[in-house]
Amino acid sequence: MNQALKNQPSTITAEPLLRVQDLSLLYGPDKGCQGVSFDLYPGEVLGIVGESGSGKSTLLSLLSGRLPPQRGSIGYRDKQRQWLDLYSASEAERRTLLRTEWGFVEQNPRDGLRMGVSAGANIGERLMAQGVRNYQQLRGAGIDWLSQVEIDPLRIDDLPRTFSGGMQQRLQIARNLVSSPRLVFMDEPTGGLDVSVQARLLDLLRGLVRELDLAVVIVTHDLAVARLLADRLMVMRRSRVVETGLTDQILDDPQHPYSQLLVSSVLQP
Repeated sequence: MNQALKNQPSTITAEPLLRVQDLSLLYGPDKGCQGVSFDLYPGEVLGIVGESGSGKSTLLSLLSGRLPPQRGSIGYRDKQRQWLDLYSASEAERRTLLRTEWGFVEQNPRDGLRMGVSAGANIGERLMAQGVRNYQQLRGAGIDWLSQVEIDPLRIDDLPRTFSGGMQQRLQIARNLVSSPRLVFMDEPTGGLDVSVQARLLDLLRGLVRELDLAVVIVTHDLAVARLLADRLMVMRRSRVVETGLTDQILDDPQHPYSQLLVSSVLQP
């Protein structure tokens, strides 16, 4: 892939996909997140970085509807180009959104997979949530997506617990992307994997994100992952966003003192 294209999301338009305004949820002084506002556009990858406890995981849970905020709002432009207020929607509507137009890749794939059913069934469940009932269509999609994430399609009937950690993560990615979501949240998707497996997974993710033109919000403590995947970065410290901008701009010329420390690796995740 041409690295020069990384920071040029192909379908950014004048209309944001997600609009976040003054989003806040505090557990105590400087714990959680407060006053976060931004727009996310179709085809854009936003990275959220910061040390442990900075608030990035809380923010991801708020953005994906897993936690209610104390203050603020999230607007989402759906496939019909209508604005949906995430927190005015019912819990059932939010769950449907996460099964169809959105996806969520967990850090631990065991949290994002059903370990007691086959790899093919894990993939097929997302299509069934969209109304697909034809067995051959479901199985065909499973075979296709196993191939796309570099898992032998002959393992379609195997249980995820028989897979390695890297294979489980790739299966979780297939499970999320089979339904052609417009927005995917990722929580440390390479965490806990060894370096060689991380490299293969990152190559796979980068290719799929661009090929499918996904909007992505990714939380990571690894700045190398952020540089490879993200078009834009938000740096968090003590529950607040202290700097935001193009990824290469922040990593090559950080302006905030905390960002400078983070980039120089003085702070450890």
